[in-house]
Amino acid sequence: MDNDQIVTSEDKELAEMIAGLNSGAAKTTPDPIPEPPQPPTPTVEPVAPATDTDFVKPVAPPVNEPIVPIDLNPADDTALNSVKKDVLNELKPLVDKLDLSAEEKFDTLLLLIRSTDDKSLIKPAHEAAKNIADEARRATALLDIIKEIDFFENPS
Repeated sequence: MDNDQIVTSEDKELAEMIAGLNSGAAKTTPDPIPEPPQPPTPTVEPVAPATDTDFVKPVAPPVNEPIVPIDLNPADDTALNSVKKDVLNELKPLVDKLDLSAEEKFDTLLLLIRSTDDKSLIKPAHEAAKNIADEARRATALLDIIKEIDFFENPS
């Protein structure tokens, strides 16, 4: 029976060890982390939709410069045309001094041609058109030159 006692005492020791481990494990297991409290749901006040006037801010004229109103009556068209003529004449010799792409230079020259009916600008416009990299845009520019030449040849 000594063997039974040994087994029994070993079983008791083993059982105590297991019980001690289980009770120790229970003591070392942390408590579950509580859920954080939820913040209260904010109330949202309805907002009126924005209107165009909410974003438009008046621009004050510069303090040192007087405002000169331009009267756009048909009688004053001659005054505007006179200013336009002066500006075109001043711009014409400066076009080559502008730092423009070939396309922009062509567009500027075409505007001058159409505004002044100056045939001498056809050749510089053609040179600018030939330098336009985009083939579709270059083709359009060349067609515009043909239209301008046709206009000069058939002014009807």
